[in-house]
Amino acid sequence: MWLEIILTSVLGFAIYWFISRDKEETLPLEDGWWGPGTRPAAREDESIRPFKVETSDEEIHDLHQRIDKFRFTPPLEDSCFHYGFNSNYLKKVISYWRNEFDWKKQVEILNRYPHFKTKIEGLDIHFIHVKPPQLPAGRTPKPLLMVHGWPGSFYEFYKIIPLLTDPKNHGLSDEHIFEVICPSIPGYGFSEASCKKGFNTVATARIFYKLMLRLGFQEFYIQGGDWGSLICTNMAQLVPSHVKGLHLNMCLVLSNFSTLTVLLGPRFGRFFGYTERDMELLYPFKEKVFYSLMRESGYMHIQCTKPDTVGCALSDSPVGLAAYILEKFSTWTNTEFRYLEDGGLERKFSLDDLLTNVMLYWTTGTIVSSQRFYKENLGQGWMTQKHERASPQSRMLVWCGTDGSGISESHMEALKG
Repeated sequence: MWLEIILTSVLGFAIYWFISRDKEETLPLEDGWWGPGTRPAAREDESIRPFKVETSDEEIHDLHQRIDKFRFTPPLEDSCFHYGFNSNYLKKVISYWRNEFDWKKQVEILNRYPHFKTKIEGLDIHFIHVKPPQLPAGRTPKPLLMVHGWPGSFYEFYKIIPLLTDPKNHGLSDEHIFEVICPSIPGYGFSEASCKKGFNTVATARIFYKLMLRLGFQEFYIQGGDWGSLICTNMAQLVPSHVKGLHLNMCLVLSNFSTLTVLLGPRFGRFFGYTERDMELLYPFKEKVFYSLMRESGYMHIQCTKPDTVGCALSDSPVGLAAYILEKFSTWTNTEFRYLEDGGLERKFSLDDLLTNVMLYWTTGTIVSSQRFYKENLGQGWMTQKHERASPQSRMLVWCGTDGSGISESHMEALKG
């Protein structure tokens, strides 16, 4: 009994000490210029221009020629996805890509929603803007900015958008109806890449905040996964009075208290509110977290240090690009998929959807600029920048779910998966 009292007292003191060191801060809302050369004296064109995704026979012919020249390297016996993308299964993927995948049809699907571009801080920013097809009398939609990450794109939101903008017609409550804006991170897809060093998530957050103001939204909700999580968190740090709600489906836990709870979780997990699923995912920590990070983070070390080197190869080879990107859709969906010959890819995705995402990197030539985002954000060292040590302001609704759940209670099921 006395031992439990002592341990509880020590734990209480430790929690108080760690919490007292975590301070909520805002970040300074500065300005930037990421286009070529110096900022021109003339005022930047703030017009919003319609944009349409296009392709050509020449583009498709060039892709097919490069696929036809793919040099096959046989995998080791019984290696599955333990060494990376299994080249036997890769042959199936590229055969489908070459002979059955219809890029022109996928371009029509991409154009299903309205696309736009606008210049902000010297960069042409691409986004889709989807308004509800109908609204009940006296209702206004909630503006929602949704931000992707790497190796994703704005396309990853296509199937969730109808559930957010037209919930009633999809069997959901229409208590919350959203107006959805999905931009492409600069250097990804159709958004122009920075010409200068130092373009990080804070700069991106500021640009997306300016985008929302340009669209007429003074207050809005934001959602992000992967890099989008950090970008949206930075937006909440920059302009907390404008962010009404923050939803993250990849939580970047950097606070002192959160670190403490992970360390003490095996013994006091219930005290911290850990569920059985949390315990299953986190512990034993050495296997579930440490070894997993070591095994799956090789790409990050490359992209944090020399993104342009590997980028040269990926920009030249569509097959190499597909293997590099799609391997992440395997192991990041389920680490156990590495024991499967096909990486489990078609258990969760269609080849059409997977290859459409790859094509957004291939046709725009943005794999290098997308990888540079790692060097700009992580290549300076861990916890060296102010935004890494600040937390979002507590006045807003912050909803974090690692399973991709919930903008609101009524949308939890819609957002899963």
